[in-house]
Amino acid sequence: MTRAAAPSVRGTTRRHLGYLAAAVVFAIGMAGTTLPTPLYGIYREELGFSELMVTVIFASYAIGVIATLLLVGNHSDVVGRRPVLWTALGMAAASALCFLFEGGLPLLFAGRLFSGFSAGLLSGAATVTVLELAPPERKSRAGFAATAANMGGLGCGPLLAGFLAEYAPEPLVLPFLVHLGLVAVACVIVALLPETVEHRRLRARPSPPGLYVPPEVRAVFTPAALAAFAGFALLGLFTAVAPSFVAQTLDITNHAVSGVIVFSVFLASTFGQSWTARLPVRVALPLGCFVLVVGLLLVGASLWVETLPLLVAGAVCGGAGQGLAFRAGLTAVGDAAPPAHRAATVSSFFVVAYAGISLPVVGVGALTMWLGLDTAGLVFTGCVTLLAATTGLYLARVLNQPGQRS
Repeated sequence: MTRAAAPSVRGTTRRHLGYLAAAVVFAIGMAGTTLPTPLYGIYREELGFSELMVTVIFASYAIGVIATLLLVGNHSDVVGRRPVLWTALGMAAASALCFLFEGGLPLLFAGRLFSGFSAGLLSGAATVTVLELAPPERKSRAGFAATAANMGGLGCGPLLAGFLAEYAPEPLVLPFLVHLGLVAVACVIVALLPETVEHRRLRARPSPPGLYVPPEVRAVFTPAALAAFAGFALLGLFTAVAPSFVAQTLDITNHAVSGVIVFSVFLASTFGQSWTARLPVRVALPLGCFVLVVGLLLVGASLWVETLPLLVAGAVCGGAGQGLAFRAGLTAVGDAAPPAHRAATVSSFFVVAYAGISLPVVGVGALTMWLGLDTAGLVFTGCVTLLAATTGLYLARVLNQPGQRS
């Protein structure tokens, strides 16, 4: 009996290690999507393009993510997790190569698109892999590991690039070489991970899940998606525009400082998402919106008085609110959707969120051409604050009515 029990213990240990290893792969892949953030100022000086072009280059990433979610968002269910993870890492490597051999705007756009493709594939396949490799008693920790890998990886990209650009040679080369090395490590890890899809069809054609929100879900979906839109708009502002504000308005040209500021937003988002499990959705969702409003007001104040501490405070508070509202909204939408349409409903939710990370930021870039960076930022924070506050008030009223889900 003792001999028969041993393989079960070893198998459990391997699966426990597997979900943590899958989280490492997830983080490495996501780090590449934000790696160029502290470097946009250098590219701008080198190539001579405007702040609007910076935001358009950044927004092309969201186009890649949305296209991937719409076309192959559920493909790992058919061909298996590992092939999709390898493909995502290959896209991440292609993005790094585009930036390494950058000779103008075309390769910058291509690099951002490849980043979007990589993130779109990882968002579904890597999250599910982390959850599937966790033993039953670790499911809750695995959920947080996936969240931390996603947002933590997004935060580590600017942190890594910022410090390398500031304190190491070749600021436009070394960050991408380091990431290529990390991607190679991640590929080896994927090869060692067990495949969790038993019945695979490796040559199956993608079956686009499409966008669909069932009528009975729309009352919850619309405000939850608007909250996600507002939160991702804040993330987009920090990822695309904050380094320019730090350099041009605050006259802080240290790339590491820009990297730390962007990192703080995603770190706070990770903690915000971890708090969701401790609160009912009817509390967490409007509360996240209101915390996001406070963060946006702090960001607006930092633009008005031109001070770094307020910007950092806004990053931390806004990131926490974004994380709290986003995960609560995703939970509410997933619970409300009927099983037959759950995947399509969740995909629609992510599409709205990623639209939020791109469209408002491009608007800021366009306004910068006429109003200047500070005033454009104030207009942005005012509009998103109004959206988040209105959404939070509506959710507080609707979700606390008798008969609503808790």
